[in-house]
Amino acid sequence: MKKSTKMIFGSLALLAAAGLMSCGGKKSAKAEDDFSEHVVITYMTTGDKPENGATEKMLQKLNAILTEKVNAELQIYYIPWTNYLTNYNLTLAQMDGSVDLVGTASDWLDAWKNSKNGAFLALSEDMLQKYAPKTWASVSPQHWDMCRYNGEIFLMPEDNYAQWINHGFMYRGDWAREAGLANGVHSWEDLTKYFSYVKGAKKNVIPWDSDGAVSTYHGEGYIQSKSDYVALDGINSYNMFGVRRGNLKKLYSPFYEGNELVEYAKLMKKWDEIGVWKKDVLNNTSDNRSEMYLGQVAVDQHHTQTWYTQVRPEMDKKQPGSDVNFFWFGEESGNVTTMTITHGAMAISAASKHPARALAVYDLLRNDPECYKLINYGLEGEQYVMSGDGCWKRPDGYTDDKNGIVTNYWWGRNDDLEIRNEEGAWDKFNEICAIYDKVKLDYPYGQIVWNVDSINAELSNISDVWANYMGRICYGKNSDPEAYVAEFRAALKQAGIEKVIAELQKQLDEFNAQK
Repeated sequence: MKKSTKMIFGSLALLAAAGLMSCGGKKSAKAEDDFSEHVVITYMTTGDKPENGATEKMLQKLNAILTEKVNAELQIYYIPWTNYLTNYNLTLAQMDGSVDLVGTASDWLDAWKNSKNGAFLALSEDMLQKYAPKTWASVSPQHWDMCRYNGEIFLMPEDNYAQWINHGFMYRGDWAREAGLANGVHSWEDLTKYFSYVKGAKKNVIPWDSDGAVSTYHGEGYIQSKSDYVALDGINSYNMFGVRRGNLKKLYSPFYEGNELVEYAKLMKKWDEIGVWKKDVLNNTSDNRSEMYLGQVAVDQHHTQTWYTQVRPEMDKKQPGSDVNFFWFGEESGNVTTMTITHGAMAISAASKHPARALAVYDLLRNDPECYKLINYGLEGEQYVMSGDGCWKRPDGYTDDKNGIVTNYWWGRNDDLEIRNEEGAWDKFNEICAIYDKVKLDYPYGQIVWNVDSINAELSNISDVWANYMGRICYGKNSDPEAYVAEFRAALKQAGIEKVIAELQKQLDEFNAQK
């Protein structure tokens, strides 16, 4: 799961420099472990801590197994979603041994930055083979190479889990047909027609009750649809820098050049005039998805996976006949990119007092069927029950608030042990995977670790410019879209974007020269 992020500078950088650099990325003194001492392994993940007691109850059973197998128990340390990236990095920078296993990602959780700064332990091949043998054997040499920084392995990838987290709009197929879109929504022009129909024909329905916090996704989504833009991971959180599929060696920013952003801004002005969202959209805090389940909105914007595992099944129950389909960003141009295998990964804190034991625990969570079911699905009979066809479903009377567990284990899921949810729209999953597989581009630069030390100030300035302008561009809150985009780009130039592009191009050239 990914939420929008912000760059971290100032006091955090100073703390990181003091707390991380001083340790120099050194290996823990306790790299060997005979498992004779019972230890507690703390797993750090992003997400809000649950309050219903169900997760703790699951952990009691899981910890009995971990104690028997590796003389350890697991506890979970949650980084709440509010200011999560700041708090995540600050927790790592403390280097106090309070966490062991760390859920991380190269594209949204600063995995390479923390590897470089010494927050993560370098994992030797011998150590991985000894303490995480099943993980070691299941990850290919090529995938281990994608987890290296300066030749050393820092990450264990989630590389055996099929998922599509590219974004798009989930829309009602029944309403699209009413709007004259017999074949559904397959372009931004179709989407505009759909919104116009809903606004005029459906009383008390807001076409899209956006909370104003998702502008990054549909702005990039339009550009991805109308061009062959491929955003590059690990530079800044707004996916502002990338390449074209037609020229993977030239770095550029479509937010700074090209005509797509201008056309997008004009369309968003039109959507604002239609009334696609509330007038106070930039300050809106509505729960659009809950409103969709009630029939009060016409779209929801999120991942492919959210569509076929959550929204489509739930709408089939709550709005029968709604036939929720998915217009994916890039559909018009056949432009979709597979994510890097380090979008979800597990690391070991360099300050961990028990790194070997942490590896052993991770190996069980990832590969042991009983441990895997507990950490991912919970207690059978309480969080799930098995159906006759080998799928799982919720027990009668289950509610997330009362019965749900929260482990946010997005760092080692394994298709060899996955169980499908009986309610998932798996026919839709198979259909869209077949479409994606025909046009997908494998992400080409998963092994680049961008060095932004010399351009941190400019990236910070660029993030400030983005925050000042993009909300009004993405929701049409300006009088002249073309002039406002020009003003935005002038501010980006003043912030130093050309220096950033030149530096990143240099690094891209160096990487390509080594291939």
